[in-house]
Amino acid sequence: MDVHAVIEETLPQTEPVDEGRGLISAENVDFYYSAFQALKKVNLVMRPKMVTALIGPSGCGKSTFLRCLNRMNDLIDGTRLEGKVAIDGQDIYAPAVDVVELRKAVGMVFQKPNPFPMSIFDNIAYGPRIHGTKRKSDLVDIVEACLTRAYLWDEVKDKLHQSALGLSGGQQQRLCIARTIAVNPEIILMDEPCSALDPVATAKIEDLIFELKEQFTIVIVTHNMQQAQRASDITAFFMHGEIVETNTTEEIFLRPKEKRTEDYISGRFG
Repeated sequence: MDVHAVIEETLPQTEPVDEGRGLISAENVDFYYSAFQALKKVNLVMRPKMVTALIGPSGCGKSTFLRCLNRMNDLIDGTRLEGKVAIDGQDIYAPAVDVVELRKAVGMVFQKPNPFPMSIFDNIAYGPRIHGTKRKSDLVDIVEACLTRAYLWDEVKDKLHQSALGLSGGQQQRLCIARTIAVNPEIILMDEPCSALDPVATAKIEDLIFELKEQFTIVIVTHNMQQAQRASDITAFFMHGEIVETNTTEEIFLRPKEKRTEDYISGRFG
């Protein structure tokens, strides 16, 4: 199956598939936790400078699929992937792939904010330091730039050397996003990044997602249908480990082709 062609058919003809930096393609992906098959023949293209939302009921495979995109599932014993996941045409499961470099290129923001137990400054500087940036002036510039992009600089600029654990939940999540972009990834994965946040903090994260997609490929798992509508360009609906329907977010929510999609987004099940 030519998944690029499938996605092109569903999108406006004025928006050809962007083959630039950060293009992700999954082709016939099956994924197993030991004997249990969690994903079945998943085909999906996630495009640069766009937000792809993965929706579906709990246990449908969307978070498993998200973790396939930076090989986080490798950390679980007994798992295996069949099929192909490629970034910019390169198979990320090829034997020669450096997983550390892969996870630098494909950053991840988790459901619960997880700042390091260190200062705000060191949270952001940690990644650049381990990847070779040593000069203090360079680190200062990176920290300010990333906190500014995450809409956090004005709130924390006078307490950079205080513990990041003292920030509010919403501030911690924006800090984690700033930490992710500090190593200049191509792709940002977000696994329900707002589920633990209040509506005001959620709105700030959604504004940030809109801003970041100008530079990054973003893939977000969300149970919040309104968030998927507001924040994404493409939506893929998962059920029982399969993609039921993929289309522009507008089409999925206004004119779904599959009854199971319509039932889910209208709240009739899930």
